[in-house]
Amino acid sequence: MPGAQESRARVARRIATAAAYGGGGLGLLGVGVVGLLLTESKLAVQAIGILDGDPPKADGVYGEAFADGADPQPPLVLAFLGDSTAAGLGVLRARDTPGALLAAGLASVAERPVRLVNVARSGGRSGDLSGQLELALPHHPDIAVVMIGANDVTRHSPAQLAVRQLGEAVAALRANGCEVVVGTCPDLGTIKPVRPPLRWVARRLSRQLAAAQTIAVVEAGGRTVSLGSLLGPEFAARPEMFAADRYHPSAQGYATAAMAVLPSLCAALGLWPEEEHPAGAVAGEAVLPVAVAAAAAAGRAGTEVAAVGAEGAARRWALLRHRLRVGLPGGWVVEDAVPGTAPDASPGGGTAGGNTSASSHAGAGDG
Repeated sequence: MPGAQESRARVARRIATAAAYGGGGLGLLGVGVVGLLLTESKLAVQAIGILDGDPPKADGVYGEAFADGADPQPPLVLAFLGDSTAAGLGVLRARDTPGALLAAGLASVAERPVRLVNVARSGGRSGDLSGQLELALPHHPDIAVVMIGANDVTRHSPAQLAVRQLGEAVAALRANGCEVVVGTCPDLGTIKPVRPPLRWVARRLSRQLAAAQTIAVVEAGGRTVSLGSLLGPEFAARPEMFAADRYHPSAQGYATAAMAVLPSLCAALGLWPEEEHPAGAVAGEAVLPVAVAAAAAAGRAGTEVAAVGAEGAARRWALLRHRLRVGLPGGWVVEDAVPGTAPDASPGGGTAGGNTSASSHAGAGDG
């Protein structure tokens, strides 16, 4: 609906502008609605289970050297930053985390090994990204994936502050020569234990934050992929997409999200082969003002937004692209990583992990 989209674009631009210029007091909701949110959220917390323990550690080298008679290429370095979703909370095996899935997928497309460095932490908010950067930057990442925003909503972080902190993190990564792909705030209104009216409030907050995040990220030189309600319909139809807490994704859920992010991850490095879309299928594209593109992406999961120009005022315009989620030729094979090493050591050191190799293949459905 154009009217709703234009409204979201105005709100997103207001939040992003306040973030950029240090404006204070800009909220998404009135005091009365916030009080309702706090009351209803207590009920939702009671309905959502608790996951014990930490996410499995998936750091290490994925893929093969693909030398073909030439000197093997050094691994690309993929950094993961963000919250419990980025860390992979909800699965038991390292190979099922989004970091491992994307490292393996990127290695398959690039025909080059990929070293995963995951510094994301459960409970992470945008304010925690600066500390995570201190852990990631010594590894000199070629590309970074950031998944953040859900905890900013549930813990009521000021939107303009969270957006500014994310924008600063993206700018710092770009200043160090790192490409950046941000999975924006998911639509918390799709979580099954969250019921109306909290569901409507959560959806509004999530989408407005996701749109404002997109503006900040694009203007800082990164690109975004809207996670939005990507998993919502599939979660409703397939309970196995949930982890035990009915909140975090399961292995199948993470595979679905990874399939949406992988094309943008590869495109940021100039690797994604557009000609591999199925015959007759064309990804939707449009060049729009960045705020309008951000609002449109927030309402359509799996949509990528990237700047049209290189820098400066050109980043006020963005390319909105709904990339098709297609499987890699031969399936998406995720083998165990060789354990990671210190930042200044050889990335291929160590012994093989304890898990056996496995295949994870997500379908092309749009969810």
